[in-house]
Amino acid sequence: MSEIKLAATARTEFGKGAARRIRRAHQVPAVIYGHGEAPVHITLPGHETMLALKHANALLSIELDGTSHLAIVKDIQRDPIKPIIEHVDLLTVRAGEKVTVDIPVHVTGESAPGTVALVEAQTLQVEAEATHIPENVEVSIEGLEAGTTVTAGEVSLPSGVTLLGDPEAAVVVVAQERTEEEPETGEETPAEAAAADEATADAEPAEEA
Repeated sequence: MSEIKLAATARTEFGKGAARRIRRAHQVPAVIYGHGEAPVHITLPGHETMLALKHANALLSIELDGTSHLAIVKDIQRDPIKPIIEHVDLLTVRAGEKVTVDIPVHVTGESAPGTVALVEAQTLQVEAEATHIPENVEVSIEGLEAGTTVTAGEVSLPSGVTLLGDPEAAVVVVAQERTEEEPETGEETPAEAAAADEATADAEPAEEA
């Protein structure tokens, strides 16, 4: 995907109090580091950063003091209750450089009737060029029968993207859809039990006056 530009300002105040003031101003505290350079603490615009981070593995162009820094997100700290980004770690990258990232798995299609698809891996760890990281990888389950397993090695990856980890690891498993259990032989159903109770009541003699 194309670069997303974010205008940053250098931070001079640190600590929890400073971070709270930054967030109250609808901004996001962040740090950018990599390639042996000293970490640079910055502030990012809140709304634009929220929109940018909706894209998995977004390639960011951080504009700071007249200089552009290509970066990818290394870590995001979010508020556990409110929809607020508390802090972002950014890793600087260069064109052509290989990076290790987790790519979301997007399942498409419908498996065979009477089956259900169980997603065993939400992401795949891959190596890709920093400027050509796919936003996701698609796994088609169209028409797959129960008992079918799609492994990591069977997932089609874009050119230049290499799978890391076990190629035999299950990504999607197609299983038979579970149905309501039939009552065992000789076991009364609720309807049968109710009918039997009613018949017993009708057979009881009326009390003598």
